Amino acid sequence: MDLYKKYVDVIAMHRKSGKMTPMYICWEDGRKYKVDQVLNVSRRVSPVGGCGIRYVCMVQGQRKNLFLEKDKWFVESCQP
Repeated sequence: MDLYKKYVDVIAMHRKSGKMTPMYICWEDGRKYKVDQVLNVSRRVSPVGGCGIRYVCMVQGQRKNLFLEKDKWFVESCQP
C-alpha cells in the first residue's frame, strides 16, 4: 500500500492553554470526518515527506496520522 501526502482542511479547537485539538478532517469535495479520539501527539517526520506535529487519531474506527506542517495540515493517505 503506497502512501502519499494529502493536504486537507481541519476544524480544530484552540484552547486558552495553547493546546490545539483537531475535531474534523475536511476533504476538498466537502466530506467531513469527525476525529473520534486523539491517541498521541508528538513531533515526527512522515515517511511520505515533511515533518511537524503528528496527531495519531481514530476516525471512523481507523487509525490516521494527521500532521500539522508549519501552517498546513496533511494526512498520510492511500493512493487513489
